[in-house]
Amino acid sequence: MTAATLTDPYAARPWVASYPPFVPSEIDPASYSTLVDMFRQSVVDFSERTALESFGGKLTYTEFGAAARAVAAWLQSQGVAKGDRIAIMAPNVMAYPPIIFGVLLAGAIVVNVNPLYTPNELTHQIDDSGARMIFVLENFAHTVEAAWPSMRIEKAVVIAPGDLLGLRGPIVNFVSRYVKRAVRRYRLPQSLRFSRVLRAGASAPLRDVNVGPDDLAFLQYTGGTTGVAKGAMLRHRNVAANVAQSAAWLCPYLPTPLDQVMVTALPLYHIFGLTACCLLIVKIGGSCLLIANPRDIGGFVKTLRKSRFTMISGVNTLYAALANHPDFPLVDFSNLIYCISGGMATQDVVARKWKEITGHPIIEGYGLSETSPVITCNRPDLVEFSGAIGYPYPSTQVSIRLPSGEPAPFGERGELCVKGPQVMAGYWNRPEETAAATTEDGFLRTGDVAVMTPDGQLKIVDRLKEMILVSGFNVYPNEVENVLTRHPKVKEAAVIGVPDPHSGEAPLAFIVPRDADVTGKELHDFCRETLTHYKAPRHFEFRDSLPKTNVGKVLRRVLKEEYLARGK
Repeated sequence: MTAATLTDPYAARPWVASYPPFVPSEIDPASYSTLVDMFRQSVVDFSERTALESFGGKLTYTEFGAAARAVAAWLQSQGVAKGDRIAIMAPNVMAYPPIIFGVLLAGAIVVNVNPLYTPNELTHQIDDSGARMIFVLENFAHTVEAAWPSMRIEKAVVIAPGDLLGLRGPIVNFVSRYVKRAVRRYRLPQSLRFSRVLRAGASAPLRDVNVGPDDLAFLQYTGGTTGVAKGAMLRHRNVAANVAQSAAWLCPYLPTPLDQVMVTALPLYHIFGLTACCLLIVKIGGSCLLIANPRDIGGFVKTLRKSRFTMISGVNTLYAALANHPDFPLVDFSNLIYCISGGMATQDVVARKWKEITGHPIIEGYGLSETSPVITCNRPDLVEFSGAIGYPYPSTQVSIRLPSGEPAPFGERGELCVKGPQVMAGYWNRPEETAAATTEDGFLRTGDVAVMTPDGQLKIVDRLKEMILVSGFNVYPNEVENVLTRHPKVKEAAVIGVPDPHSGEAPLAFIVPRDADVTGKELHDFCRETLTHYKAPRHFEFRDSLPKTNVGKVLRRVLKEEYLARGK
């Protein structure tokens, strides 16, 4: 035991005293086991309830279970064994959840792939994971074809947009267009259609596989925003524990029966969407309203206007885009209970506008791919957006560490470190990076700078690597961006540190304007009203858009690389 552990003021877990009523401080491990057990139980318990909805098509839990079983049986017929890796490359189409659970039922490991990857990015993830097969929506099959000669992979299964929807003809073409990626010609000799997999698997035997809590369920690749994407090894018990933690945190405030509908716009290949929008909903017998293309805000709003929903999960950019759409106030919010946010800092101006329209606050949480993902969340009975990330989940230990490794006093900035049943087993085939991400006393280093109040509430200040050092003073981009986006002429803002001959570094702000007349001086003066002089940017670049990940997180790294490449 280290000195840091012995003197850690966070060891007493002060946040537990701030928990909502009926939320336990610990999650009983007996309440969760594997995702396979969870899925099978839900199929039995909620057999006739709607599990999935997409483009007007619906699957009950019984139908969901049958499709997943068919996928599992087919995989076994192809020689897939326990521990094999199977990749899935698709947006939120109806086939995605049955494929996830089919892979798990077969005892294999899911490797989720961003469908917008380039051939090089796809090759890296397939070869790094050792995936034997890939399920891909046909709109993205040309990428698989381009990568095929350089990938070590056996077979591709091509999903049609209308699979499991019971659709034919023109409507299938509409669905394909809605995904916003027309089907290009492709040639994959080692491939077959998903519909054929379902038919073959339906009549094939399924052998029970002894899947245990310590077996891997997902290789969840990090977004690669700080380097080469690497696979977080998530065991069944890691993800099942996080689902149980989330249910314990949220369900006491849900009415019974749990007839819940989650707006599933976050991509299921991302850990936030996977756990919050799919796995949690399966556990409680709710329904996933699948949104295949959340970037089509007009189409998204049309879907919301004709749908009943009770929960929505999103990131700041998604909430902002919805709130700014002229038809969004016409949506019926009478059944809405929770609006969950994560993945990036939610800005005050977005949260205020969201509540003005919907009547509900955004409940912000925080997590990582490496933690399945949720570490903290605001109380479900939150009345007003707090700007904090809330309290650590049950069975979760956090500590704020100084650069020396010692714990920081309450209220002082340091790196957020975490222990808990949701924390990954490590990075796939990267023991050195696993060790670098772990403290001597076994905490995962998140790489995020945080402060904690004495009652245990946490606030993220920024990423350690994105902090800007101006003449020895720390400047945190999130703080500056939050001020800039309050200006009525600013739509989006991103701040990076760039070399400066006088101060070492200086903040540079990239602005997507609402009003083309806005000037850098105007924004600098606005910042100076609330920020000290060294935090207020003097350098501005105006753009039509900002580079983002597929879940809407602004890629500051890309902006910095672009700036440095220009030789400024």
